[in-house]
Amino acid sequence: MKTQTPRFLFISVSLISMAAIGYEILLMRLLSIVQWHHFAYMIISLALLGYGASGTFIALSKRLIIPHFALAFSVGAVLFSVSMIICFALGQRVPFNALEIVWDSRQVLYLLLMYLVFFVPFFFAATCICLAFTCLKEHIARIYFFDLLGAGAGALTIIAALFLMSPQYALRLLAVFALAASALVVSGVASPLRNRLLLAQGGFFIALLLFLPPNWPDFRISQFKGQSQALQVVDTRVLGQYSNPLGLLTVVESPTIPFRDAPGLSLNTQSEPPAQLAIFTDGDAMSVITRFDGNLNSLAYMDDVTAALPYRLLDRPRVLVLGAGGGTDVLFAVYHGARVIDAVELNPLVTKLVGETHADFAGNLYDDDRINVYVDEARSFVTRSADQYDLIQVALLDSFAASGAGVQALSESYLYTVEAIEEYLRHVAPGGMLAITRWLKVPPRDTMKLFATVIEALRREGAAEPGQSIALIRSWNTSTLLVKKGNLSGQEIEIIREFCDINAFDTAFYPSMPASEANRYNVLDRPFLFEGAMALSGYGAAEYFERYKFQIEPATDDKPYFFHFFKWRTLPELLSLRKRGGAGLIEWGYLVLVATLIQAILAGALLILFPLCVIKRNWPSGAGKRMGAYFFILGLAFLFVEMAFIQKLVLFLGHPLYSVAVVLSGFLTFAGLGSGYSQKLVQRYRGRRLLLVAYAVTGIVSVALVYLFLLPDLFDRLIGQPDAAKIVIALLLIAPLAFCMGMPFPIGLGTVARKAPDFVPWAWGINGYASVVSASLGTLLAIEFGFTVVILLSLGLYVMAAVVANTGTIFRLPPSDP
Repeated sequence: MKTQTPRFLFISVSLISMAAIGYEILLMRLLSIVQWHHFAYMIISLALLGYGASGTFIALSKRLIIPHFALAFSVGAVLFSVSMIICFALGQRVPFNALEIVWDSRQVLYLLLMYLVFFVPFFFAATCICLAFTCLKEHIARIYFFDLLGAGAGALTIIAALFLMSPQYALRLLAVFALAASALVVSGVASPLRNRLLLAQGGFFIALLLFLPPNWPDFRISQFKGQSQALQVVDTRVLGQYSNPLGLLTVVESPTIPFRDAPGLSLNTQSEPPAQLAIFTDGDAMSVITRFDGNLNSLAYMDDVTAALPYRLLDRPRVLVLGAGGGTDVLFAVYHGARVIDAVELNPLVTKLVGETHADFAGNLYDDDRINVYVDEARSFVTRSADQYDLIQVALLDSFAASGAGVQALSESYLYTVEAIEEYLRHVAPGGMLAITRWLKVPPRDTMKLFATVIEALRREGAAEPGQSIALIRSWNTSTLLVKKGNLSGQEIEIIREFCDINAFDTAFYPSMPASEANRYNVLDRPFLFEGAMALSGYGAAEYFERYKFQIEPATDDKPYFFHFFKWRTLPELLSLRKRGGAGLIEWGYLVLVATLIQAILAGALLILFPLCVIKRNWPSGAGKRMGAYFFILGLAFLFVEMAFIQKLVLFLGHPLYSVAVVLSGFLTFAGLGSGYSQKLVQRYRGRRLLLVAYAVTGIVSVALVYLFLLPDLFDRLIGQPDAAKIVIALLLIAPLAFCMGMPFPIGLGTVARKAPDFVPWAWGINGYASVVSASLGTLLAIEFGFTVVILLSLGLYVMAAVVANTGTIFRLPPSDP
């Protein structure tokens, strides 16, 4: 029986997709605040299996649901709207603590409960869209078009909303979108039920507007995050909370026991920092605003930290601070007499806190004529700049807790790649310096990786003996790496040694440094940094990389995972130490990603593959495996390409937030346009669907290969263009690739709808399941092999999909098939 198409159905599909992708992005944001971001990634990945489960649900209950399509769609949209709010509130009540999962077996059950809670909204959203595919087979390409168009609009909408309102109100906005989708379809429901649905829709809408408290659901931030721990101190209070898509900023004052944040402060110091206000980003990553009354003597402690070293070697330098944060490094430059200070900060709210909200506390720091503040991404700013500096200072902004817990292992960072170091050094004046301070871990990880990255950058720049330009010192908790544009002189080395002796810092490396100079003050079991630096600066680097227990090979733009240090062969040893204080040595972010992939595979097998094997099949014998393989391969390939090119375009566009929003929405929108156009092609070339799939795959492979080889040079030439022009260029580059990527799925699904209509919900579920798997698998592959390999693999998958389609009898339609 042919289902009647409700009025405004296609708009409703767009609204559901808009709310679903908006909810996914928002939930990642919210869970990053209350938990650690890698567990947020894990929870969302598993929750998205709701897309796969929806296909199974429709396949098993189609006889009951399909005759009441409008009712089922409208009810599903209402349940999606309600569950978005309720499930986030319930999810925070689950007593899951990510850091206890190592030793408390109950946390695994709590984690499973969180999966189930966040699974529900995605299940309802996906059920609505799967219903549309299943019941309106003649409109599959059009439905897919509106699905992708809505998703593209949702990515932009949620980012814009987070600039204008709190995350709680953004959550309510998404709930309203889902309610609107339900209301648009309710006209197709029979009268008695229609009235009840309208009453339910109106009641929930009024509750959203009038009865929910402004900040409900509130944030229950993990007790192990820095903000939660700080608020345990007597008389500590929150002065303000501010939010945008880059983070939830909380300003905290502690008058009784003031904040004294001075990373790398010498144990010999006779000074202490003035009172400070703490700025926590997402409950952690503390930066501070230091009280300054114009009296430089109050900042005397700034002589006694490792980051002060370059100022001992330079006289009134022109300084570039990358990552201004609360202004500490800017204040460093002021204290040490810099003549010009350019400060770059990504988050405009942080700049506003220092320059306006707490300007009196900060001594009106940013009103100083020597200081120029830029709201920009650090790498992008340096690339566009034509200036040269005597000192480029890369600030230490991540928290020691986050660094030590390995929670950044999944984070791409283009700040510490070989190409980034090369770019910084090009903007250092002859005789000038690049200084980077990092937290010190034992055994050393990021300090060693940074050293290796700098060595590689210097070699690429033509340095025959890169070690002649480098000095490395450490305190009890930080290390500072100094890179000179030129060789360090004997006099400069003496100044470095004297500076370290006065402050009881350890010299870890300088040209021709004797072993006896290492590991004298803050004594470790072995002089790890000295041994590593000597090996990495000489000819033993490859052997050292191999035998070192952590992954410290240089990070590159193709593999920008600077904070990934995990090696599989070290895992048994680290696990044996986990209950003896060794848990901090394990890079949990990476292992969580592996666990996510395994759980996604198992859950998908349970929710999709097992039911598919046991139900009665109403499609040609042997066709199910090939049809399933086709849609599974497409799910993997689409996200692999999308993820890899998003990363490449993020680097070009600079600002990560705007980049992801523009690129993601561009991919989805142009893929939607490709889907819409595929329907016209099918009507024009009846019976030649296999050829259309082959043409689409040829287009994808051709465009991607051209981009793979030409984009680096193209981006180098165009990187200096204004942001608006770069956005247009990015969208023009995305358009042909995404347009072709939008065709294979609707062409295949339309074919299945004609030859094996009962397989449509399975195709949807399998494709959704593959998308979940590809998110984890693609990231793992990028970490291990780089984005170029991910792209090449995805192109191979597209070719494989075309081969599967060509060999599958279900896709071979007679020419007369309409």
